[in-house]
Amino acid sequence: MTTKVADYVLARLREWGVDHVYGYPGDGINGLLAAWGRAENEPRFIQARHEEMAAFQAVGYAKFSGRLGVCAATSGPGAIHLLNGLYDAKLDHVPVVALVGQTHRSAMGGSYQQEVDLHSLYKDVASDFLETVTVPEQLPNVLDRAIRTAYARRAPTAVIIPADVQELDYTPPTHEFKMVPSSLDRSGWSAVPSSSALERAAEVLNAGERVAILVGQGAAGARAEVRQVADTLGAGIAKALLGLDVLSDDLPYVTGPIGLLGTRPSYELMRDCDTLLTIGSSFPYTQFLPEFGKVRGVQIDLDPHMIGMRYPYEVNLVGDARETLLRLLPMLRRKESRDWQDEVMAGVRRWDEVMEQRAEVSADPINPEYVAHCLNPLLPDDAILTCDSGSVANWYARHVRMRGRMRGSLSGTLATMGSGVPYAIGAKFAQPDRPVVALVGDGAMQMNGMAELITAAKYRHAWDDPRLIIGVWNNQDLNQVTWEMRAMGGAPQFLPSQELPDVSAARFAESLGLKGIRVEKPEQVEQAWREALSADRPVCVEFLTDPAVPPIPPHATWEQMEATLESMVKGDADRTGMVRQGLKAKVQEFLPHRSHRSHGQGKKADGDAT
Repeated sequence: MTTKVADYVLARLREWGVDHVYGYPGDGINGLLAAWGRAENEPRFIQARHEEMAAFQAVGYAKFSGRLGVCAATSGPGAIHLLNGLYDAKLDHVPVVALVGQTHRSAMGGSYQQEVDLHSLYKDVASDFLETVTVPEQLPNVLDRAIRTAYARRAPTAVIIPADVQELDYTPPTHEFKMVPSSLDRSGWSAVPSSSALERAAEVLNAGERVAILVGQGAAGARAEVRQVADTLGAGIAKALLGLDVLSDDLPYVTGPIGLLGTRPSYELMRDCDTLLTIGSSFPYTQFLPEFGKVRGVQIDLDPHMIGMRYPYEVNLVGDARETLLRLLPMLRRKESRDWQDEVMAGVRRWDEVMEQRAEVSADPINPEYVAHCLNPLLPDDAILTCDSGSVANWYARHVRMRGRMRGSLSGTLATMGSGVPYAIGAKFAQPDRPVVALVGDGAMQMNGMAELITAAKYRHAWDDPRLIIGVWNNQDLNQVTWEMRAMGGAPQFLPSQELPDVSAARFAESLGLKGIRVEKPEQVEQAWREALSADRPVCVEFLTDPAVPPIPPHATWEQMEATLESMVKGDADRTGMVRQGLKAKVQEFLPHRSHRSHGQGKKADGDAT
C-alpha cells in the first residue's frame, strides 16, 4: 500500500513516542483522520468537545507526563480555537506541537471557505517554529524540527499541512541540492554556568545571614539539591504557583506560595531577608520580592532569555537547576546559626493556625476555605491536582499542602479561565493509574468545564484508576473579579456582569452516567470529599459556597487577619454593609503601597512563567 503524507506523519509521531493526540475533527484534516483509521488509532486520537480544550488537554498531558503534548485541528475556525491553549503552553513554557489543517493549495489566496492566513495568525504563539508543508519531501525535517524545538525551547510549535498535501504519496528527501534530510534522535543535555560565575554566586550566598530561596517549576528536577542548599544556608523557601509541587509543604522551613495568592510567611521571608536565591522561576510581581537595593541576589535559570529581569540580581547563573546546584553546593559554607530559619518556621506554624481558624469561620451557606481545608488531609500522597483561575486559586494555594508524590498545576502566567477540567483529563491520560482532582469555580465550570464532563464520560474506562474528581465552588458569582473591583477600584459588585445562574454541574454529571454530589451544608463537606475519592467513576462534587468570604492578601498583618476573623465569627452585624460600602477601606489596609497595585486571578493571575 502506498504511504500517504498523513500516514507518514502518524508513523513519525509514533517513532517519537507520541501516544495521544488531542483534537477535534474537520474536513481540513480529513487526510489525517483517514490515516488514523488505517493506523488503527495509533497514536490514540482523543476527541475533546472543542479545539481550545484539546490544546489545554495537550498542555495538561505535557505538564504531568514530562513529555510532548500534541493537538490537532482543522483549518480556519479549528486553528483559531487552538490559540488560547497554545498561548497557555507558551507562557508556562510547555512543549506542545499543533498539527493544523489548511485549505487546498490550489485555493489559497482565493478567499476560499475557512481560508485563514495561518502564518500571520500563529507567528507569535508558535514563534519558535512554524512551517507549512507544501511538498512531501519537507517531511520528516519539518515535523522533527517542530518536535525537537518544542522540547528544547519548552514552547508550542506548529506544523500546517494543507488538505491536499495530506493525501499525496509520501516520498522522502533525496540526496541532492535543496533537499533537507532529518534524523530522529534527541539526546539529553545539560547547561552549566562557568566556574567563575559559580564562585561569584557562592560569595554572595555565603555573605548572607538571612537567606530566602524562591523556587518555581524549573527547580522540579533539583528537589534534593534545593533542600541541601536550604539546610546549608539555614534558609527559608517560598514557592511560585507553578512550583508548588517542587517541595513538600511538610518541610518546616517551606513557607508556601508567594504573591497575592500567597502566605504571610512568604511575604515576611521576602520582606526581611538580606539575600535572595531564585531557582527556576520567573515570578513577575516584583512588589512581592525584596525591596530593590535592599538585598543581594542570585538567580538560576535554564533560559538565558528569561533570566535577570525580575530583580536586580548580582549574579545570573544560566544553567540546569540540578547541575548548577551540584556544582555550587561544595562552594557554600554551612551557617551555624539557625535563628533566621527558626524565625521562618515559627511564622509557618502561626500561619497554619490562622488558616485553620479561617476555614472554621461560619459562612452562608459554606465557607469556601473550609471546602479546600477539608480536602487537604484526605488527598492521597500520589494525587494530581489541577486548579482553575478565579478565587478558587486562593484556596488551592493556601489550603492544599503538597506532600509525597503529589503534583499540581494551573494556568500560571496566562491565568486563563477554563483550563482546570481539560488539564485534569490530560493528566489522567498522562498518569492513568493516579487519582486526579480538579478544583474549579462555577464560572469556569459553566464556561467549558461542563462540556468536558462529556469527554471524561467518554474515556473514563481508559484509565486504570477511575478517580477523576471535579470539585466545583458554586457561589453564583465571578468572585475573583468581584473582589478585584472592590479592592482596587472601590466599586460594588456589578450584578449584570458578575452574577451567575445556579446551574448544577453535579446533576449534569449524573445525566452522563458519572457520579454527582451536591453539598449545601458545612457538615456535609468532608463526607462528600470522602465519597468522591472512593468512587468507582469520575465524580463532580459541587459545594454551595459564600461569595462574601474575602481572599485576604498575605500583606495583612497578623493583627488585621485576627480582627477580621473575630468580626466574622461574631457574625459582623454589618456584614452586608462591609461588603457593599466599607470593604474598600477594610481591604485597602491589606494591600501593598498604593504604587504597587496588585494583580488578581480572574483573567489575570499571580503566576510565574517557570
